[in-house]
Amino acid sequence: MNNHNLSAIIAGASGLVGHELLNQLLDNKAFSHIYALSRRELPLRSSKLQQIIDPLLRINEWEETAPAPTYGFICLGTTKKQAGSKAGLAAVDLDLVKDVATTMRNIGVQHIIVISSLGACAHSPSHYLRCKGKMEQAINNMGFDNCIFIRPGPLKGERSQIRHDEQLLQQVFDVIHPLVIGPLKHFSPIPAECVARSMVKMALACKKHRLTEKTVVSGHQLRTI
Repeated sequence: MNNHNLSAIIAGASGLVGHELLNQLLDNKAFSHIYALSRRELPLRSSKLQQIIDPLLRINEWEETAPAPTYGFICLGTTKKQAGSKAGLAAVDLDLVKDVATTMRNIGVQHIIVISSLGACAHSPSHYLRCKGKMEQAINNMGFDNCIFIRPGPLKGERSQIRHDEQLLQQVFDVIHPLVIGPLKHFSPIPAECVARSMVKMALACKKHRLTEKTVVSGHQLRTI
């Protein structure tokens, strides 16, 4: 495939990172066609953008003449408070993300880049981090050429729905940031724009740098890509 004729599909483009990522993909000359899989229509127009609207984020049919996306981006996630329960959180952060990844694999995606979380581990005592870890394990076993898991710390930016815990943490780190060193750097709030930019760069690096099948990029590392 021509390096300036790439196609990608993104799920979760209405979220903090997803919104920024979609804008960056549309601005990137390497990508000629972007599919946005969304529950509702996005307020964006571009000759490069094709929206796929489905309340369950499913793709029920695919036109044979449509270019298959080589790259898949998943920016889906919730919190226990938003989901209402542990089961509700798992339904989104684990089950929905797995279902969307399976759909992407079925339509031809070769390289997948997924937003996870710092500390993700299938055996974590934290329900949230355990869901993220199990999600990573499941997607890693789906047969993609590359699985890239992005594990940011707290996100910095304007959400359509404010998460007060992130907002408070952001204010605290704004004060103590000069004192943060070593492993603690990973917990420093990172701008959504920076996370999105690293996702695009990691995607384009898949073939160029022959990344390993599974690649994890955490916290402060996202600032250096």
